[in-house]
Amino acid sequence: MAQKSLEERVDMLEQRVELLIQLPERVSALETQIVLLRDEMRAEFSATRADARERDEETRRFMRVLYEDLVARLELLGGSNDER
Repeated sequence: MAQKSLEERVDMLEQRVELLIQLPERVSALETQIVLLRDEMRAEFSATRADARERDEETRRFMRVLYEDLVARLELLGGSNDER
């Protein structure tokens, strides 16, 4: 394996330093994206919880109506048996 010349080694080092110089800017951009994602997720989870609560209340109301209808039907059936 041949050793690289000093010029080649300096060129490689310059390329690496150039990448390292860009790193803080890239990390800052990534941090901004993460903050935006976190805010979007928080809003979506909040909306999902609100929707679930609304649907839960709707289901409870419907179950109550069905229960009251069942009780009324049972009373009618029970009342007709007493008359016979």
